[in-house]
Amino acid sequence: MSEKNGVDEVIDLRAAGWKAMRAALPGIVPDEDVDMRDGRLGEELVDIGLTSVWGALWGREGLAPRDRSLVTLGILIALGAETELKTHVRVAVTNGLSQDEIAEVIYHSSGYTGFPRAVAARTAAREALEG
Repeated sequence: MSEKNGVDEVIDLRAAGWKAMRAALPGIVPDEDVDMRDGRLGEELVDIGLTSVWGALWGREGLAPRDRSLVTLGILIALGAETELKTHVRVAVTNGLSQDEIAEVIYHSSGYTGFPRAVAARTAAREALEG
């Protein structure tokens, strides 16, 4: 529970997560809340991401979605997380980043993460944008 404008409010992280995901991935995330579990190993991971990443982080007001995309791209490049990077390249476009700006993030990251990570990020970004 947090206090905002003198009123106690309980934040529904699931609802905030759905809202943030729908804004970031229009036409991909369904309009209705769905059960994303598939009965297989680790089925709750997507639900954990929905509440903890999309609800608790992307749902915050402290940064604009465009800024969150810039930060997220840099982190994912540094981690070598190309699968997630593909999704977040599409999110970044939705949040107003141009392909030239995404390329600049990749170029800039090469100085900090190394050339192999930047090349892998470029490949993932190309796949995301061309696919």
